[in-house]
Amino acid sequence: MGKLLVKEKEVVVPGEDLAEGMDLLPGEGCYRDENKIVAARLGLVKVGGRLIKLIPLSGKYLPKKNDVIIGKITEITLMGWRVDTNSAYPAMLSLRDATSEYIAKGANLSQYYAIGDYIVAKITNVTSQNLVDLTTKGPGLHKLKGGRIISVQPTKVPRIIGKAGSMVNMIKKATNSKIIVGQNGLVWIQAEPKMELIAVEAIRMIEKYAHVEGLTDKVKEFLDKAIKGGR
Repeated sequence: MGKLLVKEKEVVVPGEDLAEGMDLLPGEGCYRDENKIVAARLGLVKVGGRLIKLIPLSGKYLPKKNDVIIGKITEITLMGWRVDTNSAYPAMLSLRDATSEYIAKGANLSQYYAIGDYIVAKITNVTSQNLVDLTTKGPGLHKLKGGRIISVQPTKVPRIIGKAGSMVNMIKKATNSKIIVGQNGLVWIQAEPKMELIAVEAIRMIEKYAHVEGLTDKVKEFLDKAIKGGR
């Protein structure tokens, strides 16, 4: 019978024993050493069934197929738009993946997306050379208008979103805001100015204390006090 040697959400260091026994399986950030599962990096313990993995506490975003990201248009070409993905790998949004409309040859492409525009896009392909293709055709994929963009650690995105969207939905409801969290660590927030600032502070709080127990209650308490003006 496998035995877990650490607690869920505990911060562990490389080389630390996480579990023993062959019933448990090493996942991302872990490896097996004979009868034990050992941490390969600094991270937060996550247990799902028999699988043990580590969520990194920091790190750059690596594009993955089907991720929904927030990107910035950096260049317009004859074939479409180049997009900054908040990573080392820029992406391409082709004409056919940008709109269902017919685009005539030589058309002014900036009427669709101009340099500096932010978009919500889905990654459709990442090649072995890390060339990234995007689409903005699909539910929830579009150009962003107004609001503000903030950058967070990509590794903290799952905590900011919460289980089934619970954390981000709590912030949306409390501040009456629209929030989109990109898997690449860019977050778009739109609300009345005061509420927008409170939403930003709440997200920064989650980013900073992602590893702390009872974080949901702490964020709720912060939102209640901030909105009532009790800060």
